[in-house]
Amino acid sequence: MVQSSSRLAAVPPPLDAGALVEKQRAYFESRVTLPLEWRRARLEALDRVVRKYEAEILAALKADLSKSAEEAYLTEVGSIYGEIKGALKHLKSWMKPRRASAPIVIQPARAYQYSDPLGVTLIIAPWNYPYQLSIAPIIGALAAGCTAVLKPSELAPATSAVLAKLLGEAFSPEVVAVVEGDAEASRELLAQRWDLIFFTGGTQVGRVVAEAAAKHLTPTVLELGGKSPCIVDRSADLEVTARRIAWGKYVNAGQTCIAPDYVLIPPELKAPFTELVKKAVTQFYGQDARQSSDYGRIISPRHFERVKALAGHGKVVFGGEHDASNRFFAPTVITDAPLSSPLMQDEIFGPLLPLVDCPNIDEAIRFVRSRPKPLALYSFSKDAAVNERVLAETSSGGAVVNDVCVHFAVEGLPFGGVGESGVGGYHGQSSFDAFSHKKSVVKRPFLLDLAMRYPPYVGKLGLFKRLM
Repeated sequence: MVQSSSRLAAVPPPLDAGALVEKQRAYFESRVTLPLEWRRARLEALDRVVRKYEAEILAALKADLSKSAEEAYLTEVGSIYGEIKGALKHLKSWMKPRRASAPIVIQPARAYQYSDPLGVTLIIAPWNYPYQLSIAPIIGALAAGCTAVLKPSELAPATSAVLAKLLGEAFSPEVVAVVEGDAEASRELLAQRWDLIFFTGGTQVGRVVAEAAAKHLTPTVLELGGKSPCIVDRSADLEVTARRIAWGKYVNAGQTCIAPDYVLIPPELKAPFTELVKKAVTQFYGQDARQSSDYGRIISPRHFERVKALAGHGKVVFGGEHDASNRFFAPTVITDAPLSSPLMQDEIFGPLLPLVDCPNIDEAIRFVRSRPKPLALYSFSKDAAVNERVLAETSSGGAVVNDVCVHFAVEGLPFGGVGESGVGGYHGQSSFDAFSHKKSVVKRPFLLDLAMRYPPYVGKLGLFKRLM
């Protein structure tokens, strides 16, 4: 029996990555993307379509990660509206050449920094915030006058399908194209020559992306991860500290690149801190988090088993309950984990919070400095000098004093890593800059063509020393 076409699942055509790239390159080389009007129109189209499909986006995030509509709006949907609004508001000023001072020896002259669109770009998005971390780079690409190919994560299939639908409605494929598929699709895309690759994901895959980009000397923005520490000083307000760390750790079931990964804390504070985390979790999710509509699930069975294995490397002092049938893993606090264990070596990306004995700030700073530079660092102290010392003596992609994760929400701050936690940054103007080449330009008139710059130079050394 022939089924109705409306009931047949859509089958994507075979991927021809090379043809897709060339199609976008031909469009970009037509220079149609350069004017302000083109860029504004594309951003406005994006704004319309994401608002149109908001309900489907929220439903997809629920299906993929069991996110409540409220959490999804707070952590993904709302921030995209803000990013688009900010780009539309400031785009004209971002595009203006930036003045620089020209030295005396080349006067009369005017110096500028121009922002040229890089061109045809590849955006590879992760599964943990599959909507926000797909659309935010696209905003930067369109604002800068670039085209983009988006590869969403196959681990968030519902969100991937909605992204393909809404972006396909808003843009022709030579402007923005969505390529769904597994790792093989990513490999085929990475084999192409791009003008920029923007990757968000783990450090291990980040190395693969960087290696592929290096073959064509393609610039990259790598938003990676790492083990983001919390340093808790004895002077901290312990209840507020515990509540804020618990929120940042357990939102999205711990599957956040800037989630607190472990807590460096004086030994005598571990027990009261654990009780306060337990109190906060009960306030957030009730007595049984599996019954809460606000508590998420681990993305896949493979990642569930990975989190379960990590939980075995220490003493569970709170939580630990889990259910493989629906990928539930309770908010958990762990102590006494060996520092050489996978729990303390690998990025957790799950709702496990190890506590590490750390008697003082000196030891905390030494501990952080002995490990790869994290994506984020959090310092909790009522003593401003302590917090400033932590900021000055450690290196991290970003940092927050007396809170966690909130720096991601500040449009005016670039978000990115350092060292193994990432390369480059974005958000607000930083997104525009990430997809632009900063071209140095000097403009001079034909007047005053001074002879001193030309050979012979004999006898001019003193003049050069006075002028330069």
